[in-house]
Amino acid sequence: MIREERLQIILDHVSKDQRVLLTELSEHLNVSEDTIRRDIKVLADQNLLTAVRGGAVAHSPIPHHFRAREKHDVASKNVIASKALSFLKEGQVVLFDGGTSTLAVAKSIPLDLKITVVTNSFPVANALEDHPAVEVIFAGGRLYKSSFTTVGHETIQAFRNIRADLCLFGVCSIHPTIGLTTRDYEEAEIKKIMISVSKQTIALSTIEKINTADSYYICPVTELDTIITDVSPTDEQLLIYKEAGITII
Repeated sequence: MIREERLQIILDHVSKDQRVLLTELSEHLNVSEDTIRRDIKVLADQNLLTAVRGGAVAHSPIPHHFRAREKHDVASKNVIASKALSFLKEGQVVLFDGGTSTLAVAKSIPLDLKITVVTNSFPVANALEDHPAVEVIFAGGRLYKSSFTTVGHETIQAFRNIRADLCLFGVCSIHPTIGLTTRDYEEAEIKKIMISVSKQTIALSTIEKINTADSYYICPVTELDTIITDVSPTDEQLLIYKEAGITII
């Protein structure tokens, strides 16, 4: 079998199962693990998957631009938002990132709930501009147009000055050993700061982002207190996160 055929088979396996193992592919394709490892490196260099010890995992399947993401899997985000509302309490200071699941939470905040939302997301700020009880603090900076958020030094400094009760952020990719990752370096830096200044951290993730990985590292999964998904907490894909001590909702 020529390399191009092997590469396509590897991509097909990743697309179907979100991961591949060197041992399984070596046996299936009747080639050495070193050959498969080299094939995976070729695909990783083309940014088609992420190489990990013992194999490879898929990138997050979600669209990159906000306009495409906001129309993607809306029903699942609404399920996540309804679960997340129980964590919002009177008087809290809560950080909201620019995720579309986070936006769904912002749109669902009860009209009588008095909290302070700190965000770098224009859509989140817009969703709350007429809310009668929510105080909004906007973290300014340079506009990152693909996500409608602010990034850069000014944004980081704004979050550094906050001591939040809760951080709600949307997940691009989450993997039990690789941790939380995203496609953009500056976005990763913003999320790192948000997590570091918050007493409690909640990741919002549809099940399709579970066990995927992208290029820029945010933190290990052990820095999360809770993962809220659109499926049952007993889903087998979530078991490893529960075993790590994370609450699954």
